[in-house]
Amino acid sequence: MATDKELSDFLESVERRAFKQAIYAVRKEESALDIVQDAMIKLAEKYGDKPTAELPLLFQRILQNTIHDYFRREKVRTTWISLFSGLSSESGDQDGFDLLETYEAEVGTQAAESSADKVERDQVLAVIEAEVKKLPTRQREAFLMRYWQDMDVAETAAAMGCSEGSVKTHCSRATHTLAQALRAKGISL
Repeated sequence: MATDKELSDFLESVERRAFKQAIYAVRKEESALDIVQDAMIKLAEKYGDKPTAELPLLFQRILQNTIHDYFRREKVRTTWISLFSGLSSESGDQDGFDLLETYEAEVGTQAAESSADKVERDQVLAVIEAEVKKLPTRQREAFLMRYWQDMDVAETAAAMGCSEGSVKTHCSRATHTLAQALRAKGISL
């Protein structure tokens, strides 16, 4: 059984990668943050007593289900918004404050590197992220779980609800597509 410290450490270790995975899926930062927070809360509330070894698979399944729930809610919301779009033109609170924009990096971290290195790295990462976003959903999920989350084939198959062979196929197709797209843009990794 996972202790509170182990659960906290696990959630801290997957937070950033889970956010990237969610933002690739929904393409909205605020929604991605909400999805990750909801998934973490669900894991802590319902499965906090599970062994530490089971947490990665459980979290991935919860995260994927939370993303799917988001799309279901968006479909309903979009339907109602389109039906009543002519009734109101007022927008909500837009004070423009973003806590993430006010954060300052610590000295000695990656954020404190030289401007030229950071710009080059950011440009390459932007190209990679754009290409990852273009992948079909199942290929993107398999790719992110295997190579971003460092999950093995069996764990990825269990989280995605498919066979290990399907995971291997999705990953292979994703890596070939990404490599070809990056080569076409003059990027070799």
